[in-house]
Amino acid sequence: MSGAPKAKRVAPAKVLPVTVGGLRFEAIHWGKARDLGQNGGYIAAIDPATDKELWTLKVYDVVYDPKLEGDVQDVFITIRDEKGRGYIVDPATRAVRTR
Repeated sequence: MSGAPKAKRVAPAKVLPVTVGGLRFEAIHWGKARDLGQNGGYIAAIDPATDKELWTLKVYDVVYDPKLEGDVQDVFITIRDEKGRGYIVDPATRAVRTR
């Protein structure tokens, strides 16, 4: 159908979880669906024994321009974020610093 809506951008690539200090860390791509305020930029700490999410952490802010469509402004986590920035997260303190 030529009149069918089309996605404006492809979905972000799957980011494999990382286990550090007995916790599994996963990227949260669709934060707005979880009322986190932005898509991308969040990680979740998960207890691998129970699969229970223990906490979430915003690694970086996504600043949206209200004059532009939101989905083209989302910045998702890859190994680096899509703007090429790297971050180091201390799981014990939840402190974030740029790499």
